[in-house]
Amino acid sequence: MSTITHSLSELAARFELRLHGEADRRIDGVGTLAGAGPGQLSFLANSKYAAQLGATRAGVVVLHAENLADCPTAALVARDPYVAYAKIAALFERLPAAAPGIHPSAVVAPSARVSASASIGPCCVIGDRAVIGDGAVLGPHCIVGDDCHVGAHARLVARVTLVTRVSLGKRVLVHPGAVIGSDGFGLAFDRDAFDHGGWVKLPQLGGVRIGDDCEIGANTTIDRGALDDTVLEQDVRLDNQIQIAHNVQIGAHTAMAGCAAVAGSAKIGRYCMIGGNAGVLGHLELADRVTITAKSLVTHSIREPGEYSSGVPLQDTRLWRKNAARFKHLDGYARRLSALEKDKDKNHE
Repeated sequence: MSTITHSLSELAARFELRLHGEADRRIDGVGTLAGAGPGQLSFLANSKYAAQLGATRAGVVVLHAENLADCPTAALVARDPYVAYAKIAALFERLPAAAPGIHPSAVVAPSARVSASASIGPCCVIGDRAVIGDGAVLGPHCIVGDDCHVGAHARLVARVTLVTRVSLGKRVLVHPGAVIGSDGFGLAFDRDAFDHGGWVKLPQLGGVRIGDDCEIGANTTIDRGALDDTVLEQDVRLDNQIQIAHNVQIGAHTAMAGCAAVAGSAKIGRYCMIGGNAGVLGHLELADRVTITAKSLVTHSIREPGEYSSGVPLQDTRLWRKNAARFKHLDGYARRLSALEKDKDKNHE
């Protein structure tokens, strides 16, 4: 396999960067400031790593203009070095080309429509009335259920399950183990059932609609709607092991980190960021450009953009136990403080 190389002049022109150094120097890979060699590109986006810049052996560094004077090698000056690095690094990623066609072990329903340019891997199952678009790739053991639609150039890496009535837009990337279109958790409690009551399952009659250029992480689950669809607008990015409940709506360009959970019928705006292990309760609304920090629990709607947090920070165990013991007395403390303030006001009259 031939080595991929790019000249600095080519990279500067392609990504609109300002070049300082040898225009004809060629780069064949990327690396960290501390580990990159003369034929590799690195980047400095976080000031925490600025001390490593002076000793780097990288052939070129993508950086802010303010760090240029400290760079001992060629440099590509960017407004956002991290974004520029991401675009350049993609040039060196080698993904095996998927051959068009249907593997002999795949099972395709007669009513399904599969584009001739799509690639259907080993042991895949495609249900009735499903549609697989141009250039789409289904890796091994993927299941595309009845009435599902996989958009052009979407990629289901492996063992992805689209249950029913799921629509994926163009260039959607779904990682292994993800389940989309599973039953939402809809239950009604029948107090007259049996001796002490029982649960009645609500049918989940909606679907899931996922916009163009979304990414769904490994083992993430997205439930289909009870009546209306669960909706992810374009360019939504979900990390691994996230739970999206039925009828949730997530606005375009929102990103969520691992193990976050969104309860039913919540509506999250555009350009939001949800930290790892954060939770959003059902039927709430988050405005555009809201950031929720890791492990926070959203218990009320948020109407204004900004950064929001909840939870108790990590403490020494002995101190945490003392504070935890005091939590149950907070209401009493508040009442006593209010009474003292009232007495103080009376004394000043």
